[in-house]
Amino acid sequence: MTAVAPAGIRFHHGSLVVPAGAVHTTPLGYARDSVPVGAPLPVAAAAELVRRLSRCGEIQVAFEGKLGDTLLALSGIRAVLDWLRLRSVRVTVQAVGPYAELIARTELITQPQATTPNGWRAVIGDRPGIEAHGAEAAVSLVLDPAAPPCWSSDGRAHPDLPARHYLALERRLGIRLPDTTPFAPTLATRPNHLVEELRSTGWLGNLNLAAITATSWPERKDYTAQRYIALAEHIAEAQQTQARLLLIGGNPTDGLRITAEAPRRHVQVLRLDGMPADHLTDLFPHYHLIVGNDTGLTHLAAMARGRNGSSPPVVGLYARHSHSKWRTGLPHHHAVATDLSDRMHQGDLCPVRDAIATDTDIHMDAFPPAALAQVCLELLNGVRP
Repeated sequence: MTAVAPAGIRFHHGSLVVPAGAVHTTPLGYARDSVPVGAPLPVAAAAELVRRLSRCGEIQVAFEGKLGDTLLALSGIRAVLDWLRLRSVRVTVQAVGPYAELIARTELITQPQATTPNGWRAVIGDRPGIEAHGAEAAVSLVLDPAAPPCWSSDGRAHPDLPARHYLALERRLGIRLPDTTPFAPTLATRPNHLVEELRSTGWLGNLNLAAITATSWPERKDYTAQRYIALAEHIAEAQQTQARLLLIGGNPTDGLRITAEAPRRHVQVLRLDGMPADHLTDLFPHYHLIVGNDTGLTHLAAMARGRNGSSPPVVGLYARHSHSKWRTGLPHHHAVATDLSDRMHQGDLCPVRDAIATDTDIHMDAFPPAALAQVCLELLNGVRP
């Protein structure tokens, strides 16, 4: 569902199907729904890539760059592993680098030991990861977020980055792969002592909200703690209850820091800074609603799954960049976007990559807390489909 929200912003439901004719797309070149899994595609495979991957006994997953780009690219790893399984090529899969422990929480690192290692190794990751680990690899695959276009097939567009990466590799490998939308893998949770401490002190009861304050681009993407607190106040007042708001910051290299603020009328606030991403994976499923800017921790929140397989609604705020490309594609990962973000979505554009100077200076103040609260309340109350 796409709906106009108050104050000129627009809500986009995570399960929305985007018709191919509504946005700028690149046709896949085949009707994907009509091709059986494992069947050759009517598009020529990249012969040298196929030859080298077929002879590999080891896949190394190497990401060294941004967290968000890494998470949205993991579907590319899934595509390669799906292709190897279809061809009965047995490999070992190892994640290296700063995100190794996080990637190990997906179902991707489950491949059996190669029975006869042939010494060939493939490295798949981002450019910094390939530079760090790909020197002696037989083949290296760079999963660049700027590379795959918005594909279309069977009358629908596939704008989110996980779909773009997966379908781009399907075309290059020349076989209809088994996965379907949503293409993003999810992250499993584990027992966590900090989660239990928060539960024991009452921070995971009643109406508990989480907000992402971390961002790699503060001057453009920082919604600010003050606006998040105002948002929580509006929600709690409407629900006639006391809310507990967790403000999650970044900078894990500075160490973990937990700070409680003086209680407001309707909201108690706890700041959590410097918590590693893999620990946040264990925490996010315990919240009723998560709001964040277009940043890696917001994507992480959407991909984190509780032990029962459920996830809370996650709302991303998009002022300048495409709300559809920079999402996981998971049905509970929604967006609230400006008109500029909608135009970037429609034209498959990026204000940075395509050097688009805006005619207005759009910042995160485009989302008034009162207007955003109406969207969040409808999600909390199950009103929005």
